[in-house]
Amino acid sequence: MSDALLLGIVVFVLATFLGAELIGRVPPTLHTPLMSAANAVSGITVVGAIIIAGAGYGWISNVIGFLAIVFAMMNVVGGYAVTDRMLEMFRRDEPARGAAGTPGKEAGR
Repeated sequence: MSDALLLGIVVFVLATFLGAELIGRVPPTLHTPLMSAANAVSGITVVGAIIIAGAGYGWISNVIGFLAIVFAMMNVVGGYAVTDRMLEMFRRDEPARGAAGTPGKEAGR
C-alpha cells in the first residue's frame, strides 16, 4: 500500500469521526439550517467523487469513489427533504372558500 493511499485513508477516517462528533453536538434548532447549508458542500462532494471514481486510479479508488457518491447523494436528498419539511411549517393555510367565492362562507347559506 502506498504512503499516499494510507494518508488518504487516515484523513478520511479522522474526518468521519470529526464530522460525526460535530453534528452530534449541534442543537436541534440549528440542525435544519445547517443541513440546508450542507447541500451545496455535498453537491461539490458528489462532483469530486465522480471525478475520482472515473479517473481510473484502480479498484480501490473506484470503490471509495462510489461509496462517496452514494453517501453524498443521501446527504443531498435528505437535506432537501428536511428543508422542504421545515418550509412546510411556515406556509399559511388558505381560508376555505364557499360556492360564491367569499372567504368563510359555506355553500348554500
